[in-house]
Amino acid sequence: MQMSVKKQSAPAASPSQTLSAFLASIRYEDLPEPVVARTEELFLDWFASALAGKGARPVSTIAAFAAAMGPGDGTAENLLTRKHTSPLFAALVNGAASHFVEQDDLHNSSVLHPGTVVFPAVLAAAQDVGATGRDLIAAAVAGYECGVRVGEFLGRSHYKIFHTTGTAGKLAAAAGVAHVLKLDAGKMQHCLGSAGTMAAGLWEFLRDAADSKQLHTAKAAADGLMAAYIARDGFTGARDILEGRQGMAAGMSSDADARWLVDGLGTRWATAETSFKFHASCRHTHPAADALQTLMRQHQLKADDIVKVTAHVHQGAIDVLGPVTDPQTVHQSKFSMGFVLAMIATLGRASLADFTEKSIKNNELRKFHDRVTMVFDKDIDAAYPRRWIGRVTVQTGDGRTLECRVETPKGDPENTLSRPELEDKAQRLVAYSGAATAGEMQEIIARIWRLHNEVTVRDFLARQ
Repeated sequence: MQMSVKKQSAPAASPSQTLSAFLASIRYEDLPEPVVARTEELFLDWFASALAGKGARPVSTIAAFAAAMGPGDGTAENLLTRKHTSPLFAALVNGAASHFVEQDDLHNSSVLHPGTVVFPAVLAAAQDVGATGRDLIAAAVAGYECGVRVGEFLGRSHYKIFHTTGTAGKLAAAAGVAHVLKLDAGKMQHCLGSAGTMAAGLWEFLRDAADSKQLHTAKAAADGLMAAYIARDGFTGARDILEGRQGMAAGMSSDADARWLVDGLGTRWATAETSFKFHASCRHTHPAADALQTLMRQHQLKADDIVKVTAHVHQGAIDVLGPVTDPQTVHQSKFSMGFVLAMIATLGRASLADFTEKSIKNNELRKFHDRVTMVFDKDIDAAYPRRWIGRVTVQTGDGRTLECRVETPKGDPENTLSRPELEDKAQRLVAYSGAATAGEMQEIIARIWRLHNEVTVRDFLARQ
């Protein structure tokens, strides 16, 4: 009698394994043209944001550390000093700089600022290995794809305590650099394991205006780069660092959903979903700022006409903005709903040049700040984070109650910034810090618009 042997089927791939295989498989030639174009636009937006951070005290402190600890020469470009250093320290400084002025991009549903962690790491690695513009684009796409899905996976409970850009952002940077280094799926998974075990970033710094936000992005970019380079050389990381029993979700989330790690791989593209920042403040203030700006224009109101403003917001806005009740620094004022709406009401804008030491002491702005309250809105919260809806209610001095609702804030993909608007924004960012001349920035803009044809991404500002 012959016994039949049942063939054992291979175990199903885990979400981490599936995601890693996808990230390693991304090729420039397979990317839709709009995804390529948007990645170039996001790179310009990041580049200008990095230059705008030059001279800021927290950034200068990290830059001084890098100068003392890092090499005096290397293959990668420190955009602030225009000198070469190692890829690690270039990523560290450029990552710190690009998040300071609060003008870098944001992806809504993951609540992640991907550009500020992906581009400094990917650019440094691409310059190190002599990669092309197309290599940089494909690697950046891989970084965005990874970070966005990890942010969505970790969920809203994670964001309540953790700065997702410091946590999910570390894996985003790692995936992008791993792609530059052409790691296969197995080494990509080890790379993410190492990045995940280093992931960190807590919101507590908002309460006392600490400098931690720059540390979060600097370390995410630098540690992500490190995770990829050591994976290339055989260093192993936890294969299921995301969904494992003692992984990131277990320690950092109560609503993690592994389905988001593989959602729409190859059909929905994170760069195409990413928003540009229009106002120079925390993105949680933008929907209400747009709504108040629209309402005042429609009803021809001035700041003195308004007795009270109620901003109807999602819970995430309350979690992040709520601790800032009396802004004492420029950075805190960007995380104050009252202060941002005061600028919108009195100046008609909340631009980078408006946030100054002088403005936080301005009596007119302070008085309007005290007329603003935030309230939880269950309908707006239900739409968040996929949609960031703005709604304000205004009481006027003549007894009227007016309301405005904005479905899509300026800068979202459905209400995006055009290339001329992005060029104008880039020039304003650079003029703010003086990190480059208008002529230099024009040359950089032209180079970035042809990034897909660039044979090298070395030396945007540094010279051999």
